[in-house]
Amino acid sequence: MLDKTDWSHLIPHAGAMCLLDAVEDWDDTHVHAIALGHADAAHPLRGSHGLHAVHLAEYGAQASAVHGALRARARGEETVRPGRLVSLRELVLAVEYVDALDGRLDVHAACLYADESGAQYAFRVEHRGRVLASGRAAVIHPPG
Repeated sequence: MLDKTDWSHLIPHAGAMCLLDAVEDWDDTHVHAIALGHADAAHPLRGSHGLHAVHLAEYGAQASAVHGALRARARGEETVRPGRLVSLRELVLAVEYVDALDGRLDVHAACLYADESGAQYAFRVEHRGRVLASGRAAVIHPPG
């Protein structure tokens, strides 16, 4: 288990916008992170009706960023290249709102492809084994 303090400085998401709390497991192709703050009334993405499930795509994208950063660190890279989310595909939502769910969210991201120019990940967000959201995210690494 990797605590947030181990990897949060490697990604651009800071403060309350760093939605993941820990990395439970990871290897070269996947990451399993957990998130605990989805029920927080002060959640930065929460609207007047609650935290809409569409925001689970951000959880998947952040898990992808964490995975890319952990891979870069494992390769001995001193700095992590910034990435930009450019595409979400095949987004499937099984619920409308997630803030009423107790306990943790399990966020899984699997690297489908990665090179110097970017990466593509498949992600899914689960609550107690039930898939709440899934999809694919594409990230580019801008030159320079």
